[in-house]
Amino acid sequence: MAKSASRKRRPLLKLFLFVLALPFLQVAVFRFVPPPPNILMISQALKGHGLDYRWRSLDDLSPYLVTAAIAAEDAQFCAHNGFDVDAIRKAMKANERAEARGSAKMRGGSTISQQTAKNVFLWPGRSYIRKGLEAGYTVLIEFGWGKKRIMEVYLNVAEFAPGVYGAEAAAQHWFGKSAKNLDRREAARLIAVLPSPRRYNAASPGPYVRGRTSRIQANAGQVRAQGLNRCVIDR
Repeated sequence: MAKSASRKRRPLLKLFLFVLALPFLQVAVFRFVPPPPNILMISQALKGHGLDYRWRSLDDLSPYLVTAAIAAEDAQFCAHNGFDVDAIRKAMKANERAEARGSAKMRGGSTISQQTAKNVFLWPGRSYIRKGLEAGYTVLIEFGWGKKRIMEVYLNVAEFAPGVYGAEAAAQHWFGKSAKNLDRREAARLIAVLPSPRRYNAASPGPYVRGRTSRIQANAGQVRAQGLNRCVIDR
């Protein structure tokens, strides 16, 4: 009887061990292999938005994109280990004030590393389970990928327009050119639409995108001057 019970438990044990090992295997594989279309891409494609996903290495992307992303999304990208505690605290305080005013607009404190972990491995939405998994994957990619790979994946999987994913597809979609040839203004415009890529237009921007583009370009100057992009751009 004991042997029979032990044999019955073996499949469950193997499944448990596989579930534990899966994140490590995924991170190890995607350290070298471009991630496949994620859950968001597939769900949007099924809704009729299409799927334009073109992978490019970091060397084939404009360095202005890297600097603009750091300037707009995560100024401490090169300094933190995946989590910006100060940004999280500021976001929590801002959200408390917004909630007190009855506002539904919430501020996020996610780093580029956290956004990359969410985009590649998880599903859209908000829940404690997803945030917990996001934190775990963030630690793994910081340790297993490093900053250059994280930035490379981030710029390749981010949504820049309905059904348009990654900087190369976005550059072709909005400007009719390769992402490698984007100038500072064009790179800043692409990053400027990231908060709501299904709403904003990078080619013919409205007041919000124009204003955000100007702020990103100004902040990008500080990023370059202070070397805040040094972990990614070494030339």
